[in-house]
Amino acid sequence: MKALIIGATGAVGKVLVRQLLCDDYFTEIVVFIRSEWDLNHPKLIAHIVDFDAIETWKHLIHGDVVFSCLGTTLKQAGSKLKQKHIDHDYVVQFAQYAKSHQVSNFILLSSRGASERSKFFYSQLKGKIEHAILSLRFSNTVIVRPSLMIRPGTDRMGEVISAKILRFFNRVGLFRGYKPIDVFQVASRMRIASKNDYCRRLIIENAEI
Repeated sequence: MKALIIGATGAVGKVLVRQLLCDDYFTEIVVFIRSEWDLNHPKLIAHIVDFDAIETWKHLIHGDVVFSCLGTTLKQAGSKLKQKHIDHDYVVQFAQYAKSHQVSNFILLSSRGASERSKFFYSQLKGKIEHAILSLRFSNTVIVRPSLMIRPGTDRMGEVISAKILRFFNRVGLFRGYKPIDVFQVASRMRIASKNDYCRRLIIENAEI
């Protein structure tokens, strides 16, 4: 199976790429990245692209399954408009070309609480992305909704503190749906879900990852 990945250099994307390279089910891994990457492997093909000029490289979007791990934070983007452009527009445009090129499977990394009706910007944005992807009607669409994701060895104090607080509440029976989850586990769930060709539409919540 030929896998296409956007967001390959992110926390989940990096782990997912390495898992796919070690999985014999996947014969070719194609990543679309914005700058040089030092990872080399016989199964790996890396295309350095400009997501604002997708028309110039849309012909490269051919394969069996798309893994979308692309996303940013409001702080990194600088504004809500820029975050929407990256998280929503880049992903949806890529998905549209994938669909038109007969890619049959789409695996989307979303977020717990994603809903178009949410009053929170991030959750509403993720909900709009999900709606756009589902409306394309791929043969199989899988949406993975993790809560707070933990990267081993992270030095982000906000992430570390949030995880500790959530784990404390989890131990006393509160907020179990928001249990922190390791990025390795998220990537593994996406990889495994892509092999099930019978799930026309599947949403995997945090507790099921």
